[in-house]
Amino acid sequence: MKKILLIGLFLSTTLFLWAQKLDYLINVSEVKRIIEVLAADEMEGRRIYTAGIEKAADFIESEFKAIGLRTFDANDKYRQSFMMIRPVFISASAVLDGVSLDPNKLMVITCQPHISLDKSSEYEIEQIKAGKNLFREASKFFPPKKNTLVVVDESYAADFGRLVSFKRSIPKTDKNIIFVLTNNSPENFAIEARHEIREQKLSNIIGVLPGKSKKNEIVIFSAHYDHLGTGKPEQGDSIYNGANDNASGTTAVIMLARYFREMKNNERTLVFAAFTAEEAGGFGSRYFSRQLDAGKIAAMFNIEMIGTESRWGKQSAYITGFDKSDMGKIMQKNLEGTGFSYYPDPYTDKQLFYRSDNATLARLGVPAHTISTSRMDLDSHYHKVTDHVETLDLDNMAQIIKSIALSATGIVGAKETPLRVKPEDLR
Repeated sequence: MKKILLIGLFLSTTLFLWAQKLDYLINVSEVKRIIEVLAADEMEGRRIYTAGIEKAADFIESEFKAIGLRTFDANDKYRQSFMMIRPVFISASAVLDGVSLDPNKLMVITCQPHISLDKSSEYEIEQIKAGKNLFREASKFFPPKKNTLVVVDESYAADFGRLVSFKRSIPKTDKNIIFVLTNNSPENFAIEARHEIREQKLSNIIGVLPGKSKKNEIVIFSAHYDHLGTGKPEQGDSIYNGANDNASGTTAVIMLARYFREMKNNERTLVFAAFTAEEAGGFGSRYFSRQLDAGKIAAMFNIEMIGTESRWGKQSAYITGFDKSDMGKIMQKNLEGTGFSYYPDPYTDKQLFYRSDNATLARLGVPAHTISTSRMDLDSHYHKVTDHVETLDLDNMAQIIKSIALSATGIVGAKETPLRVKPEDLR
């Protein structure tokens, strides 16, 4: 009996000390310190290609360095930089089966200043038939893996011009995608286009905490740090500070990095990623996903907008794509007795699982989910200049970050491995 009592006392003491360390490393004052920097007016809304987002990147880098994280993939910097191309249209023409095509029915997506092609060129012809979602079908060709001529049914005439959105930022590639609006797949064609090519750099910020016994297995904690920048003044305010979206998630990633660095309990390698360009099309996470072997990634905890209470109140959050793997159930099991609850995403009509940085890796089979509390049906500050730190519940946010840390313990320690997502089940 005495031995049992001693074991019980030891376990109680260990849990008490662990809880103390959790409270010491993840606390509201530290939440406030970090998020107030990321959402400050000085960051100018963290829009890509601006001085403001560079300042935010500098700050995140300094935090990762102070924590003692390693850089990624033999890089000597925490910045994982890549080039995006912005082609500025000069001219374009097309002749299909001997008939000149109206230039408004031609859309050339390219990173090359001049392209010229005909039937002898190495291009594959694909079709987008009537009755589909034009943008969903068009997005399947990106990032481009081959030169493709896409024949778009004329029933999409009203929306065809909006495909220009694919030209605004293109990952650097030597492949071209050409959309033509016609009901006939051409036997012969001659297409020429000229653009002024402008290169622009983007950067993810990546830090690594090497694992112990299973270094080759990876767990990712991520959030996007970009936002919308500045806009037309509203009541004297023109800065989209993005405190909840997504300085809150980025704050969580920094604090989780410090927590796991101090705990030293990660058997798997942990990668902490602050992604760029989520608001512009998820380019940061897309680039990042191509630098890793998805088969080695055990799980991805993507964190987005956790600064407010969820629809269930405090001490709760939801997980997107809850039914796509058993990761949510694992996380909830690890929180038994804490009073915190995870719920399935209640806003499935908004397709949140596909709209954040988890989506690219999920499509590669990774148990990759987003944790959030944002009330997407009622959030009056979403994508507004009023998304300020003062509108957030920082005490509750600290509790959410603690709960993410605790719920990830088994996966981080390689005692638990979520089931893979089935890509064939995803849209």
